[in-house]
Amino acid sequence: MNIPANNAHGDLKAFQLLTEMADEQPVSQRELAKRLGIALGLVNSYLKNFVAKGFIRIKNYPQNRYAYLLTPNGMAEKARLAYQHVNYFTSLYTVTRQDYLALFRELAERGIAQVIFCGVDEVAEIAWLSLQEAGLELIGVMDDERSGEDFFGKPVVVFAEGVRQVQVPFIITSLKRRAELTQALNHLGVADGRIFVAGALNLKSMQ
Repeated sequence: MNIPANNAHGDLKAFQLLTEMADEQPVSQRELAKRLGIALGLVNSYLKNFVAKGFIRIKNYPQNRYAYLLTPNGMAEKARLAYQHVNYFTSLYTVTRQDYLALFRELAERGIAQVIFCGVDEVAEIAWLSLQEAGLELIGVMDDERSGEDFFGKPVVVFAEGVRQVQVPFIITSLKRRAELTQALNHLGVADGRIFVAGALNLKSMQ
């Protein structure tokens, strides 16, 4: 997948942090870290960087709480990151949709009609749309971290349960966890020839 190269994850966190400051309410760095799901030290690093660049100014409150106030430069940076964020995910959606559609059509040409998804996130949802267009059937969804949830009418199961299903291709449906999910399948005895990744050369026959 040839997504435009940038520090998308870092820019997204910077945008989210600036957004948290837009209401100018007092908040601790620990609270900000919890809201964004990142380390406290990383929040501190972002804030120091924002101050150095003139994006925010800090107003002190009692009990180690602060209001982080956006400057005009900070508001402009927030708007820039919002635009960049939309552009990145628009590109991600377009490229990912095309790559999965190409993969599913490749499988259909081999006479394969059913697949299992491995990994549940926003990429898996895009893959599901491509699967519908290609006319293949999703018979299972696996993700140890999301087991028990529902994915378009299919229960998400753990890997150990999913690999016991019929001999169909396993489709990696997460960009961020591609290597992790592939290793999990290999560990459970799934051969590389049954594991497929969108945007990669999938020339091996099913084993």
